[in-house]
Amino acid sequence: MKKLVIVRHGQSEWNLKNLFTGWVDVSLSPKGIEEATNAGKALAAAGFDFDRCFTSYQKRAINTLQLILKAMDREWLPVEKSYKLNERHYGGLQGLNKAETAEKYGAEQVKLWRRSFDVPPPVLDESSEYNARNWPQYRNVPKEEIPLHESLKDTIKRTVPYFDEVIKPLILKGERIIIAAHGNSLRSLIKSFENISDADIVNVEIPTGTPLVYEFDDDFKFVNKYYVK
Repeated sequence: MKKLVIVRHGQSEWNLKNLFTGWVDVSLSPKGIEEATNAGKALAAAGFDFDRCFTSYQKRAINTLQLILKAMDREWLPVEKSYKLNERHYGGLQGLNKAETAEKYGAEQVKLWRRSFDVPPPVLDESSEYNARNWPQYRNVPKEEIPLHESLKDTIKRTVPYFDEVIKPLILKGERIIIAAHGNSLRSLIKSFENISDADIVNVEIPTGTPLVYEFDDDFKFVNKYYVK
C-alpha cells in the first residue's frame, strides 16, 4: 500500500478577511499557525514520518509545511518547491472582497467564477500590483507560464503533470511524501486520484490545516482516504 499525505495550508490573513487571494503571497493568520502546528502534532501522534516534502512558491503553504515539520521534529527533511503547486490564479478578482464582489457582479456570476470547472475569472491587468510576472520568486520562470487568470481546468494542466512526472515516481519507489499546498491545486490532484467528474469536483471542499491521507495500491489506483486529526 502506497500512502501520500496532502495538507491545505492553514487559514491565511486573506481567508480571514474574505478576500480573493490566488497568487498573492499572504501570510498565515494566528489561527492558521495554530492549525498547521496541530496538524504536525497529529501526524506525529499517528506515527507518520516522511522522506521528502513538496510545497508551492507561496508562503502560506511554505510556512504551513515548516510548522508541521517543526511539530514533528523533522525540520531537516528535504523540501522541494514548485510554482506548479500554487493556488489557482484568480485574475482580476485578486484582492477583492468576496461579498462585495458578489454585490457588484451578482452572486451567480461570482459563483460561476469561483466554482465552475472551466470558466476563468476576469483577466488580471498586467499593470496590477498583483501581477506575479514582476515578482522575484518567479524570475526564473518563463513569463508565458505565469498566468493572468485560471479556471480549475487550467490549474489541472500544471498540477497533475507535475505530480505525475516528479512526485508519483517517488511514491512508487516507496518514499513517504507530504504535500502542503492550496485548495484548488489539491482539488486538481484529488480529481485525478479519484477520477472525479468535471461537474462533481466543483463541490469538493478541503478544510484548512487538516492532513488528508490517500492510500493507493501498487498500480497507484485509489483505495482509501482519511483525515488525521
